[in-house]
Amino acid sequence: MLLAAPSRKTYHLQMAPQQRKGSANAAELLSRRSTGLGNTRTLIRHNLKILRGILLQENRTFTKVWSKTSKSTVMYENCKLYFENYQHCYSCVHVEPQILYKLPTRSKQEKIEDTLMCHSPVEKSLSSPSDHKPSLLVLTANNWLIRLSAETGEELQRVYLSPNYKFRYLGWDVSQETFYVKSVQNKETPLARQAGITQNTVMHIAIFHVFPLEVIGVMEINKKVFGNGVIGADLVQGVLALYYSNKSVKMYSFEHIVQRYLTEKLTLGKQSPLLGGKTVGDAPFGIPLNIQITDCPPVLFKVSCAENSVQIGGNPWHYIYTPPRKKDEGTYHICSLKDGTMATNGVQEMDSYSLENDGIFFHPDDSGRIIHVGPVTINVLKILGELNSALPSKVVEDFSLKTHRNNPISQVTVTSSGRTVKKRFQQLDDDPSQKTFRMVEYEDELDLLAIVVTNGEEGEGRACIQLHDNQTGQLLRTIDLIETWDETNKNEVFFDKDTIVHIEQKNAKFCCHVYKLFTTKT
Repeated sequence: MLLAAPSRKTYHLQMAPQQRKGSANAAELLSRRSTGLGNTRTLIRHNLKILRGILLQENRTFTKVWSKTSKSTVMYENCKLYFENYQHCYSCVHVEPQILYKLPTRSKQEKIEDTLMCHSPVEKSLSSPSDHKPSLLVLTANNWLIRLSAETGEELQRVYLSPNYKFRYLGWDVSQETFYVKSVQNKETPLARQAGITQNTVMHIAIFHVFPLEVIGVMEINKKVFGNGVIGADLVQGVLALYYSNKSVKMYSFEHIVQRYLTEKLTLGKQSPLLGGKTVGDAPFGIPLNIQITDCPPVLFKVSCAENSVQIGGNPWHYIYTPPRKKDEGTYHICSLKDGTMATNGVQEMDSYSLENDGIFFHPDDSGRIIHVGPVTINVLKILGELNSALPSKVVEDFSLKTHRNNPISQVTVTSSGRTVKKRFQQLDDDPSQKTFRMVEYEDELDLLAIVVTNGEEGEGRACIQLHDNQTGQLLRTIDLIETWDETNKNEVFFDKDTIVHIEQKNAKFCCHVYKLFTTKT
């Protein structure tokens, strides 16, 4: 999981411009940009600092500019809205979303099952100009992996996966610049069980490099190799994670698996002996099974956890999980990945009474911090510890956010006769009639936390987005959403620089609302 540090570049000694005390205003930052002072990364950082400053000005407001309904799922990614199962694409970079492209209607066999958005690193030199532009990786029902231009919908590349396995899911392993395609899970039928037929193959996984698109191989997850209890698998941080029916997770080095069990290196568009000389990625042959795991690789890490859920992150490396014991329900344990030692203050628990469980995750800003979200409290935690220290690390609070509820509802009332009556049922902390934290999103380019807060105190569900400084938690501004918020529906909110997108599902209908940043008239 630990990645090697990039090789150091040799630089000539340069005197840095003297750092001025105080903050520069937008005009000064624009002046510096026009003179070319600083490298590209510095200029981008200045541009985003300007945008953040503009966004937080009092005379700026987010205004609802567009709404659209659909009978199918609506998706948002990278300033683009997708309707009709990715057939229709709208760009959100303009004042109002505008249609980018409409793809021809697909047959049921060509239905899009899953997608991934793909961006190439700017520092890489790639052979094809199309590889430098954003693309959409599409997995179809008939086992085609297709790369489409994110701007035009034009088909750039297609690869046939297999005539034998039904592939259904796409997933990223971002740190390794790879993605994987998972087949549906093979489940043992009652009839097969009755006949004494054992299904040892759980699933197949095809793994690819991106930038450019290259196949690494296809491997089989087999019970004979990994044990009878295997129920699922993922690739993350260069690790093959397997989930077991006994509520445990085991992790294996994918690099070790490739080095030891790769039988043939494959190239898309080239012939392969494993296919009898046929072309890799062409129909009807697909990609052969070229990673043949014959014995169980060494286990890097193993943990028993509720719902087969474990998260790894932090600095130094730690993991978060809930032990599969009844007494530990509702708690999260933070332990060192090195030796499993529990961190001091490593058991985190929200003091709340709610229908939905609180959530916890490593902060996506790569600071190693942890965000713990409950209905009335959000705790941002940090881990204090040294990599080679004999002392356990310590979990401390970085900052905490609270909802401000106007009238806490008492559980005790007094009748006109003076008799004290206690309610039999306690009101939930996430009751829709109260001010409640619903979700947290991190805007990495502006270094802001966007927190959705709902409030039904007036009898009608309303929501707002609170923007907080990511480093201090300071509330910087609040943005009200115009449409009502029904907590019984599925809601998604995206905050993307000068754009806010709210997607809600009402029964079988999806509604999409778009807000853009404007200057208020004085």
